[in-house]
Amino acid sequence: MTITTTSPRGRAFMRGHEGNPLTCYLDPVGVPTIGTGFTMRSAAVRKALAAIGIKKLTPGKTKITVEQSDAIFAEVLAEEFEPAVVRRSPDSRTQGQMDAATSAIYNLGVGAMEWTWADLWRAGDVHAAAAYLGSHYNTADGKRLPGLVRRRKEEADLFLSGRYASGGAVKESTTKPPRKPDAVVKAAQEILTSKGFNPGAIDGWMGEKTREAVIAYQKAHPHLVADGILGPATLSQLRRDAKALKDAATKGAGSALGSGALAFAAGLPWGWIAAGALVLALGYVAYRYRDVIARRWNTWRGKEVRV
Repeated sequence: MTITTTSPRGRAFMRGHEGNPLTCYLDPVGVPTIGTGFTMRSAAVRKALAAIGIKKLTPGKTKITVEQSDAIFAEVLAEEFEPAVVRRSPDSRTQGQMDAATSAIYNLGVGAMEWTWADLWRAGDVHAAAAYLGSHYNTADGKRLPGLVRRRKEEADLFLSGRYASGGAVKESTTKPPRKPDAVVKAAQEILTSKGFNPGAIDGWMGEKTREAVIAYQKAHPHLVADGILGPATLSQLRRDAKALKDAATKGAGSALGSGALAFAAGLPWGWIAAGALVLALGYVAYRYRDVIARRWNTWRGKEVRV
C-alpha cells in the first residue's frame, strides 16, 4: 500500500522539534509564530486560523488552545505538506521517509522538495539523500543553529532507518546534568550571560541556576510567559537579542562609512550625509528589534511584563 500520510509518531516527532507555544511569539528572523510553527506565510495556516476568527498574529497577544492547535496542525499537514511530499517522491516511500520528509519541508517550506536531497531521493539514492539532508539546511539568517543541526540529523536518521528520536524543542530544568552537554542549552546560556542574566556555568545543563536566569529574562520581556522553560519562543527571542547589537554595529557603521565615502568622492558635505545615514540605519535596526529594546527598557526599569 502506498503511504500518503504522516503517522502519529511522525507528528509527535515534528511537535518535538517545533514545540507548541499557545501564545504568539517572533521566530529568530522576526516572523510572528504560534502553535506548531504556524505562520501567516502558509495559505493553509491562514485558512485554518481564519476559521477560528484569527486574521493576524500579534506577538504576546494572539492565543490559541491546545485543541485548536491540534486541529490546525492536522489540517495544515493534510492540505499543504503531505501532498507536497507525495507529489515529488517515489511511490515506494516508507513511513519513515514520509514522516522525515514532511518534517523537513514543514520547517523549510514545500519548495524544499525541489532541493538536492529530494533530487537524490527521486533518483533512487536513499543513502545519499539522507546524508545530504543530515548535513545541510541547518542555518537561519546565515548562522548555524544547534537546534536545526540536531533536527536535520534526526530527520536523516528517520529517513534512512525509521528511528524516531524524541525531538527536543522544549528544555525543562533537571536535577542531574545530562551525559553530554546540550548544544541548544549551552548556546542559550552564552546569550543569557552576555545579556547580564547569570545562568551559572556554561555547561549545557538546564539546571536550577539556568532556569532562574531564564525566568528573569522572560519576566523582563513583553512577549514571553515566565515559566522557566527554554522553549521555541524564548530561544527565538534570545537569538534575536544576540543579533540586535551585532546588526546595530555592522549596519550602522557600514551605512555611515559607505555614504560618507560616496559623498566625499562627489564633493558633497560627507560628514552630515554619513551622520544622516547612520541615524537611518540605527532607526531601521531599532524598528526591527523593537521587541529587544522593550526587553532592555523593562529590565532597566525593573518591570515584570506578563502576557
